[in-house]
Amino acid sequence: MTKDPLTMRRARLLAVADRIDAVIRHIGESTAWLSLAMVLVTFAVVLLRYAFDIGSISFQESVTYMHAVLFMLGIAYTLGRNGHVRVDIFYERLSRRARARVDLVGTLLLLIPVCVLIIWLGWAYVAESWRVQESSREAGGIPAVYLLKTLILIMPILLLAQGLSNALRNWLFLSGMEEALPTSQGDVGHA
Repeated sequence: MTKDPLTMRRARLLAVADRIDAVIRHIGESTAWLSLAMVLVTFAVVLLRYAFDIGSISFQESVTYMHAVLFMLGIAYTLGRNGHVRVDIFYERLSRRARARVDLVGTLLLLIPVCVLIIWLGWAYVAESWRVQESSREAGGIPAVYLLKTLILIMPILLLAQGLSNALRNWLFLSGMEEALPTSQGDVGHA
């Protein structure tokens, strides 16, 4: 028994969304470990400073770098888990289909244009940082500010990928493929 071409296309699109989600999930779960690293490095900075009177600018800057990486790489993971703050006054009361419509329109009209704008505006800024191999202004600081600034481009690219996955899932759901939306992205009780 062969499936009709439309069902096969939908299944392929869902597989694309699944692959994107897997990559973003891997990045997000790996990045989450930076929280522990930040705590440990902060503890080490304080211990070295107050117990041994040893200061380290690069240790202190590394906490800031890890914090930036955590947020910039974790933002797409949070989007994929539907974890960003939203105004729930109306959204929570909507049916699952209405929420899928709102999410699809929001992705297409807000998320994608903002990500494209960040890439467009950030490109020259990041390129210049790479061109001069920008480093810390502090003596003894981390000599790789240009790597950190690269996150300005990586973050919207990851958000675009997750937004594409979410848009595909919402579109597939709205076109009749109920299994396209995991139950974590909508309440089971709404239909």
